[in-house]
Order: sequence, then structure tokens, then C-alpha cells
Amino acid sequence: MEKTKPKFIDIHAHVQFNAFSDDCDDVVKRAIESNTWMINVGTNLKTSSDALDLADKFSEGVYAIIGLHPIHTNASYNDKDEIGEESEPFDSKGEVFDIMAFEKLITHPKVVGVGECGLDFFRIEGNKSEYIKKQTEAFEAQIDLAVKYGKPLMIHCRDAYKEVLEILSEKKKVYGDKLRVNFHFFAGTLEDAQKILDLGFNFSFTGVVTFAKQYEELVKMAPLSRIFSETDCPYVSPVPYRGQRNEPVYVSKVVQKIAEIKGLDEKEVSEALVQNAIDFFGLAC
Repeated sequence: MEKTKPKFIDIHAHVQFNAFSDDCDDVVKRAIESNTWMINVGTNLKTSSDALDLADKFSEGVYAIIGLHPIHTNASYNDKDEIGEESEPFDSKGEVFDIMAFEKLITHPKVVGVGECGLDFFRIEGNKSEYIKKQTEAFEAQIDLAVKYGKPLMIHCRDAYKEVLEILSEKKKVYGDKLRVNFHFFAGTLEDAQKILDLGFNFSFTGVVTFAKQYEELVKMAPLSRIFSETDCPYVSPVPYRGQRNEPVYVSKVVQKIAEIKGLDEKEVSEALVQNAIDFFGLAC
């Protein structure tokens, strides 16, 4: 018997983060009860393992993506919402992408992608060339891992669209359609968006679309079949929840705004974005 599809899917959440340490299960249950599914995304080995552990606690509607965020390949500050104030600080040399450790996780049926990985040049500290080198090496290793296991990539890109697209373009020549990519929290230009689409890749929008007017042109130009909805919770809550902790159930506000900007029926948009996610990530439904 075919399962009923959810009404919404938040393809990029972090409910395994410290920000939800007191009510993690309640947040998940609140989303599922509102017919909202989620994919919790790792940022290093620990948060990736935690995302999988959380997915394993629920029979349906909760999945995991595992990977190493570019900022964690070098020395990084301790984000209390992510790791927590009481945890050990990040190693001064950063975290090396441990392929063997991630391969132990990736075969689990609840793991539906690799990431979030990519490049982040927003706050380069220390030796610039060494900083970029570590990020690039980890990024390329995760691209190869994703293709090896037939998983899509969840890309984090900040102030580095040119460099990320160059790397992915070269990998596309090698892997062809086996390389499947989503640019999470897309914040590039119309030109960047077109290059992503031309490569056959996709991108997702967060609650920022509910209050940042500059996103309207991007949302309008993006084909409905090539986009997803996400929260990136606990960050960037949509209107009317700005200033509060974000959570997966609020992804409905992102979908609502996308429909408004595109001038389409909200039900049509929600159904399309859910199907996009099911197809792209191979979600059991």
C-alpha cells in the first residue's frame, strides 16, 4: 500500500543541533503532526552522526545528510546553536574529512545525501591559500563519495559561487548525470542561478524569501521543477517568526511565499516541491 505523501518537506534542517537540545523530539513530532517531513543535515562527523541517530528514532518523515561543512575544515569559532558552549572547541587545525568514517554512515537507508559541503570564503583566517586548499580538498572528496554511493550533494556556498561552479563543472565532465547537486540557501546572482540550471543542478530557498525583496526575481526565474523549500533551522526564521528559533514546521511559510511570488496556487506549489524532494533524494513514500 502506497504511503501518503507529506504536505511539506524541509530539505535542509539542523534539528540535531544544540539549539534543540531541550526539545528535539517535540520539534520533530510537531512537524510530523503537521504533515511536514525533514532532512537534517550534518556539518561535521558528530553532527552527521547525530542527524542519522535522530532519523533512526522515527519510522518515517525524518532523514539525514552527512558531510563536512567548509568552515569546519579550518579553525572555527564555536557556534553555541550548533555545537554548544560546553563542548570541546574545534581543533585548531580544523577537521579532516574522514572518508572511512563517513562511508560507515552513508550506507544507512536514512542517509539521502552528502553535505553540506562546498566552499565558504566569507571569513578567511590565517593563510589564505592553505585555508582554501583544505576546503577544496574536503569538497572534492565529498563529491567523489556522493557519486560513488549514488547520493546527491547538498552544497554550501558563500562568497565562492565562481569557484564552486568551476569545480562542479569539471566534475560534471567526469561523472555526467551521476553528479546530482542542490545549492542550499541559494544567495547568488541571476547569472549564478542560470549557470546552476544549465549544469542540470538545482537550488533551494529559505525563509529569507519572506522578507528580502531581492529574492523575488530569483524565485520568479527558477523553474518550479528545479527548486526546493528549506528552513536551515535554527537559523533565518521566516515572517512572521523572525527573531525566534526556526524549526521545520515553518517551511510552510517559505512555500507560501514562493507561490505568492510566482503567482501560482499554493497547493500546486507545495505538491510540486514535495515531489521534487521525493524524486531527488529518493525518499520512501
